Amino acid sequence: MSKPDRNDHLNFILDKALRLDHLGKEEVLFLLRIANKDEIEQLFNAARQIRSRFFSNRVFLYGFIYFSTYCRNDCTFCYYRKSNLITGRYRKTADQVMETAQKLAESGVHLLDLTMGEDPLYYDSGQFEGLLNITELAKETTGLPVMISPGAIPRELLDKFKNIGVDWYACYQETHSRKLYETLRLEQDYDKRLNIKKHARELGLLIEEGILTGIGESTEDIYNSFVAMRQLDANQLRVMSFVPQKGTPLEEYRTVHSDYELLIIAVLRLLFPDKLIPASLDVEGINGLERRLNAGANVVTSIIPSEDGLLGVSQSTLDIEEGGRTIPGIVPVLERCGLQPATLQQYLEWVESEKHNSSNDLLTFADQRPC
Repeated sequence: MSKPDRNDHLNFILDKALRLDHLGKEEVLFLLRIANKDEIEQLFNAARQIRSRFFSNRVFLYGFIYFSTYCRNDCTFCYYRKSNLITGRYRKTADQVMETAQKLAESGVHLLDLTMGEDPLYYDSGQFEGLLNITELAKETTGLPVMISPGAIPRELLDKFKNIGVDWYACYQETHSRKLYETLRLEQDYDKRLNIKKHARELGLLIEEGILTGIGESTEDIYNSFVAMRQLDANQLRVMSFVPQKGTPLEEYRTVHSDYELLIIAVLRLLFPDKLIPASLDVEGINGLERRLNAGANVVTSIIPSEDGLLGVSQSTLDIEEGGRTIPGIVPVLERCGLQPATLQQYLEWVESEKHNSSNDLLTFADQRPC
C-alpha cells in the first residue's frame, strides 16, 4: 500500500471510530501494525478525542494494596512464582491493610484494589474467612468501592464477596491464545480462569480483564483478546508490557519496547470508548504515566503509599518509597496532559451506571470470530 493510500486508509478507519461505527478485523489489525511515528500520533489523537467525549478531562485513581506475595502457582512471567527463592515474601495483617486503606482513602483514591497471589494459606486449606474479613473491613473502613484480585477463586467464594459489597473482580488471562497461555500460566486451567470471570459478571460484579504484551503474542492474538474482552463484557481493560523478572524462566527474555503497549491502549480506546483503560504505574513508574495518558488511558492504577512496606508486581519497588506512586506525585502529570482527578462522586456514579448497563452495543467488531 503506497503512502497516500495508507494515509487515506488510516483516516478512513479513524473517522469510522470517531463516528462510533463498526471496525472490522482487518481494520483493527491495520491499527495494531502501525509503526510510523506520525500515524501513531494520529491514532493517539483520535483516542484522546474519544476519551474526552465520554469522560471529559476526568481520570480515576486506584489505590493498590498487594497484601500477600505468597502464591501456589508457578507462572513463568511472575516474580512471585512459588519456585522463585529470591523474592521477599510477606503477608500483611488485617490491621496493616486497614492502615494502608485509610491512608489511600484520605489521599483521594477512588477505589481500593486488594491484591494477592493465590496464597496457600487460604487456597490449600479452603478457608477464606480471613480474606473475606480483610475485604469487608476495608470497604467498611473507607466507604470506597473495592476491587479484589485474589486469583481464580471458587465460585461459592465469589458469591460471598458479592454479598459483602465487593464491586470489582480482576483476574487476568494475560493472553487468549491457549497455546501461549500454557507457556505462561503453568498447570492452570484456561477455562476455569475464564469461567470464574463469567460467573462474576453474571453476579453483577464489574470485571477487569488484562493482557500482557511483548511476551511472544501475535497481532492476531491481540485481536482475539479484544474479541474475548467484548464477549466477557469487561468493564475495565488492561494491557501491560512484560517486564522480565529475576529468578524466573523468562529472566533473559528479549521483550518488545513499551511503545507497543501504548498502541494497544489507543486501539482499546477506539474499540471500547466508554470503558475504563488503565495507565499502570507498575511498568515504567511515574516517568511512563504521561505517555499512557496521551494514548487514551483514563485510570491511574498501582498507586501505593510510601513507608508501608508494600510492593508492586511487574516493578516491585519502582518509585514507591520516593513517593512517585502517590497522588501528589501523579497530579502534576495529569495537569500537563490537560487532565484532572475525578471526584469520588463522579466515580461512584460511573460504577453504578455501569452495573446497571447490559452489554454495551455502542461499538462492536464486525467480525467477532476468534482466529
